[in-house]
Amino acid sequence: MVDADQTFVIVGGGLAGAKAAETLRSEGFTGRVILIGDERDHPYERPPLSKGYLLGKEERDSVFVHEPGWYAQADVELHLGQTVVAIDRAAKNVRLGDGTVIRYDKLLLVTGAEPRRLDVPGTDLAGVHHLRRLAHADRLRNVLASLGRDNGHLVIAGAGWIGLEIAAAAREYGAEVTVVEPEPTPLHAVLGPEVGQMFADLHAEHGVRFHFGARLTEITGQDGMVLAARTDDGEEHPAHDVLAAIGAAPRTALAESAGLDLADRADGGGIAVDASLRTSDPDIYAAGDVAAVRHALFDTSLRVEHWANALNGGPAAARAMLGKDVSYDRVPYFFSDQYDVGLEYSGWAPPGSYDQVVVRGDTGKREFIAFWLRDGQVLAGMNVNVWDVTEPIQQLIREGRRPDTDALADPSTPLASLLG
Repeated sequence: MVDADQTFVIVGGGLAGAKAAETLRSEGFTGRVILIGDERDHPYERPPLSKGYLLGKEERDSVFVHEPGWYAQADVELHLGQTVVAIDRAAKNVRLGDGTVIRYDKLLLVTGAEPRRLDVPGTDLAGVHHLRRLAHADRLRNVLASLGRDNGHLVIAGAGWIGLEIAAAAREYGAEVTVVEPEPTPLHAVLGPEVGQMFADLHAEHGVRFHFGARLTEITGQDGMVLAARTDDGEEHPAHDVLAAIGAAPRTALAESAGLDLADRADGGGIAVDASLRTSDPDIYAAGDVAAVRHALFDTSLRVEHWANALNGGPAAARAMLGKDVSYDRVPYFFSDQYDVGLEYSGWAPPGSYDQVVVRGDTGKREFIAFWLRDGQVLAGMNVNVWDVTEPIQQLIREGRRPDTDALADPSTPLASLLG
């Protein structure tokens, strides 16, 4: 039993941190729980920032993990708008930017990730944007609405999930959209060319222009405003605003300065943790976007940046901090909504890891499931406008199944029957 006089500190005010605090209380921890976040907003969920909230279909208050009053009711001490600048592992305390020192018995780092920045001339112009925080979404909502009213142009650097979701939102507002992507298809590194082309076709049907095989080299402007975006093949694209959607980097500076082990940057970086989400310091844990977990199912160090990882990782870390037996080996999962297409992806199939893609259903109607296989084993599955199949897809992955590929591709064969 954890002593009531202990102090557990959570650094990071996102979904993972909020759910960790909630779990500590629901598991009966009666000591101090202190949550420190560098944003002034209460902890919130990020998917609406590029989906419902960005589109104006959800209210701002709907993004928050808990009602503001919940934290006082649960006796969770909030330090919002505060940055932790140092960890003293020997003294077991953290120091805030205002000089406040807070002692801890257990420490959880859920510092998340930050958007990668374009390293080209012109990024200081007023019309250059990123999307990671609620304040970014507040601003971008107004930008997209203005572009839609004025028939303005948005250039997006990057055809990953965030870039495509914002492209869809911008088109729904009525803005003109050009997406610049160095790979030959959208989501090339995630889905490969076979399925990535479907997203190119989907967005093209909705008026998005793609410029593949190119990178932004310069953003030009006048009087602080964006006028155009240039690419390395000599093209110039008219633009009133530019969005950088070129990925995110884990926020590891605090952990690194404290001497904690980090994962190899070539493998995605992050704070190295074991299956119980414990770092190289036995009293410090990490979860969410920043954590590179030694994943038993995939036998590798895996860092996942999606909502479900924060939702589940925060509580798992909290239980581990309480001394419970934890092995965090969930199948990675994420979802996306673009126009009339909704999808869910489960598993892990990076480039070079698979040798076959099997499709069940009708890609033309965009009602299908795609499976990525290696030597017949299912590594990942993505259901597009097909619902209530996540559980059997994840079970195929978790059990390392090698189903008959003809049956796997046949919509009349229930997925459950392939589980044996």
